Amino acid sequence: MSISSHSAAPTLETERLVLRMHGIADFTESLALWRDPEVTRFLGGRPFTREEIWGRLVRYVGHWALMGFGYWAVEEKATGRFLGEVGFADFKRNIEPSFDGMPEVGWMIAPHAHGRGYATEAVRAAIAWGDAHFEGPRTVCIVAPENRSSIRVAEKCGYRELLRTTYKDNPMIMFARDNPKA
Repeated sequence: MSISSHSAAPTLETERLVLRMHGIADFTESLALWRDPEVTRFLGGRPFTREEIWGRLVRYVGHWALMGFGYWAVEEKATGRFLGEVGFADFKRNIEPSFDGMPEVGWMIAPHAHGRGYATEAVRAAIAWGDAHFEGPRTVCIVAPENRSSIRVAEKCGYRELLRTTYKDNPMIMFARDNPKA
């Protein structure tokens, strides 16, 4: 996972999306995203508090400063509308088996943008960046077994089920994707 630290996320562009560094101006949009019960139903089942969302935003920026990777804000290229968040993190999760040292990819797209392929497009852009920058042999993600949409995104992006586990007393599927250059 060794890469050099940076203070800012690179901007990535796809056909329809811009993935860019989060800023303070994204707090309102992130707040709306993470307070939506449809967004959080597979992530503990309750909307996040304002304080939790602020901590999430600071953590995104902090990952870039300390780790040289992190999350991007995702916006629609044509309109500039905030669509969600995607990226890599090292959350130091208390999960067995541990995947410490392997970047964990994650994504969340706002309900107004579901069903348009934005999550797959954003995750593919993030993992292409990761393939060029990570030295480790693989990246991982965890998905709730009932979250069929995210399972499809993971599989379309080359992730394969590694095992079933629990995280914070909730069942999870751990997926892994081998780095093609490792």
